[in-house]
Amino acid sequence: MIAARPIRQAVMILPLLALAVPAGGAQAAADIERPAVWPIAAPILEPGLAPVSDDPLHPFAPLKQTPDQTTEPSDGSETSPAPAEPAVGKAPPVHYGDTELPRAVARMRNALMDAARTGQVEELGRVLEQNEMPPTLSFDPVDDPVTFLKQASGDAEGREILALLLEILEAGWVHVDVGTPQEMYVWPYFARWPLDGLSPEQEVELYRILTAFDVDEMRRHGGYIFYRVGIGPDGTLHYFVAGE
Repeated sequence: MIAARPIRQAVMILPLLALAVPAGGAQAAADIERPAVWPIAAPILEPGLAPVSDDPLHPFAPLKQTPDQTTEPSDGSETSPAPAEPAVGKAPPVHYGDTELPRAVARMRNALMDAARTGQVEELGRVLEQNEMPPTLSFDPVDDPVTFLKQASGDAEGREILALLLEILEAGWVHVDVGTPQEMYVWPYFARWPLDGLSPEQEVELYRILTAFDVDEMRRHGGYIFYRVGIGPDGTLHYFVAGE
């Protein structure tokens, strides 16, 4: 596993801790010293498959993740932020490998993995050029994908980012937003799973991608916000992005 690296520092969440300060002072008319009363902080709340159409998805740029613990679940009629974490108990089934993927999705996944294994970001750039639309690599504009990926990587040649892409695509995946314009196959599945309550085996999977410190920070934040990949049912790569 790759140790804590500069690339992760760009997406690290530094939570603001609210400090409760007790009201001090003694009763003016009494000599008896009263014990200090400290307020108690409220606990932090952490947050079958339908037939796939052969028609290509309309291109879209995924929105930032905005976990909302108060809204009712969407019926699919409204556009949801992508990727977003489901409520506990609503996590989609996890799949592995490519045997259950549509042929076009498996083809794109394999092309990305083959490019990553070469150790050359330029090979990944060629795959991106052949994509139906420019995929989202950042929530800021990206002029040159190859240059951007090298700059985002912890090494000058961009090989760390290739290793991360390979690790993510070898992880479990989920099929989400079925039947909507945002229908997507998402890697790793943690992008749509709550990080609390993972089994020991799932935590080992997560630690292949993140350090324990990163996981703790993301749990405080409310969900996984590291690199994830989204591929539409027609094989279009929609995003390889980190952040929220």
